[in-house]
Amino acid sequence: MALSMTHQIGSLAGAPVVAESSAADSSSAAVSTVAWKSPVASLKCKVMRSEGGELSPPVSPCRSPAVRADLTAACEALTTEHGGVARGSGKGVPVFVMMPLDSVTAGNGVNRRKAVNAAMAALKSAGVEGVMMDVWWGLVEREKPGEYNWGGYTELMEMAKKHGLKVQAVMSFHQCGGNVGDSCTIPLPKWVVEEINKDPDLAYTDQWGRRNYEYLSLGCDTLPVLKGRSPVQCYADFMRAFRDNFKHLLGDTIVEIQVGMGPAGELRYPSYPEQNGTWKFPGIGAFQCFDKYMLSSLKAAAEAQGKPEWGSTGPTDAGHYNNWPEDTQFFRKEGGGWDGPYGEFFLTWYSQMLLDHGERILTSAKSIFDDTGVKISVKIAGIHWHYGSRSHAPELTAGYYNTRFRDGYLPIAQMLARHGAIFNFTCIEMRDHEQPQEALCAPEKLVKQVALATQKAQVLLAGENALPRYDEYAHEQIIRASQLDVDDDSDGREMCAFTYLRMNPHLFEPDNWRKFVAFVKKMKEGKRTHKCWEEVEREAEHYVHVTQPLVQEAKVLMH
Repeated sequence: MALSMTHQIGSLAGAPVVAESSAADSSSAAVSTVAWKSPVASLKCKVMRSEGGELSPPVSPCRSPAVRADLTAACEALTTEHGGVARGSGKGVPVFVMMPLDSVTAGNGVNRRKAVNAAMAALKSAGVEGVMMDVWWGLVEREKPGEYNWGGYTELMEMAKKHGLKVQAVMSFHQCGGNVGDSCTIPLPKWVVEEINKDPDLAYTDQWGRRNYEYLSLGCDTLPVLKGRSPVQCYADFMRAFRDNFKHLLGDTIVEIQVGMGPAGELRYPSYPEQNGTWKFPGIGAFQCFDKYMLSSLKAAAEAQGKPEWGSTGPTDAGHYNNWPEDTQFFRKEGGGWDGPYGEFFLTWYSQMLLDHGERILTSAKSIFDDTGVKISVKIAGIHWHYGSRSHAPELTAGYYNTRFRDGYLPIAQMLARHGAIFNFTCIEMRDHEQPQEALCAPEKLVKQVALATQKAQVLLAGENALPRYDEYAHEQIIRASQLDVDDDSDGREMCAFTYLRMNPHLFEPDNWRKFVAFVKKMKEGKRTHKCWEEVEREAEHYVHVTQPLVQEAKVLMH
């Protein structure tokens, strides 16, 4: 199941629960107390042919300077063997690895510093291009508007630079917590939450009045509702402060800015929230347009259409979060409201609001990062369940007006193309037959549709896996999908990058690591290679062996 989220199961064990500092501590740079709880993983689909089994614990790593020197030489040799950074050749797909969600602590320090340092060295040894890290709005601008603390991120960026790793920095304007794999809780900035508490309509709202605090409603994007600034102004100020603080690394170490656009960092509505058990796979989700700001826009759109009666509310016959399409009047295949005049009006408005939201933020991001040498990307959710139905209900509630009769991804790709942004898509590792067939899941067909849309719009496509997979079967699917062989015109196309989920102890298990090194090599060689999987593994085996102490160290320290 690809819940299409940036943050998936597989983050490091342990979730910080921040205790509030006392008033007496407010004048000092006191670090908040952190308790630890175990993350709860709740996979809801079957993953076929994954390889399990207990592995013996690794022996204590050798820390001698001589071995470290050998490892450094091996790393340099490996990156040369792998062709260095693949961008120069124009062939192959560079691989990045997501860092843990809680890499920076509530006190703005680096979490598990030694483990992260060892892990970065190990990833470099595998020929990995770089890492992706979430830069949390809720940590950096936590206390007061306009006051930014980049502490832990400054150290992490320098650590990546030291190891020769590139960085994809995610401007995470959403809350961490409430989606699959969210192993820790990082709310929106305190002062933003205070404003939401004063005006609950700043939060996305469903037809039953349930508020969602994951991300501010796009209905108030341009209104000065955050202590005199609009949300879009706050996002722009944050990105400008990031640029100014890290300008010496932009274009060299920091090569990509992924701009958060909604829950889980994705350009979508929070239509399938897992928090408090609201939604469970494969429910259709629910529309999120019932706050006063969204309803005001809907009313104006209906009046402009000459149908004022359509503007008082969103659909009320679209079922509940966990319904299936045929359970509802709005989404059913025969005579469903989605396929009528009102449905066309509403879905056009709802999806256009999302596109306009993307336009506004990308306009700011493009001007801020212009001439810095970084690429800008946007993440789009891979909502593959009920894809085989006529209405594609889960995509519609998320804001993607994609049905059996309409391509909802081409307008998104065209919007990104206007700003020169990369289309980042997930669920790349999934195959149709691995999913519950009764839910009409079709991740492979969805990935193909997106690849064709980006090809038509002439926008770069990047990918991610949605759930942690370490088996060769998933690796093979990623490699196949990354080559973008979707039609006769795809010969020279490949994904511009792939981001692997995620840096954690499981990745450094001996068998998983061996497969991962071979996977990275195969990805970077791209379409130009004609080697079989076994041959690539043999070539990678030498580097797996020589870097074994480093990998063991990373694994031990991460537990």
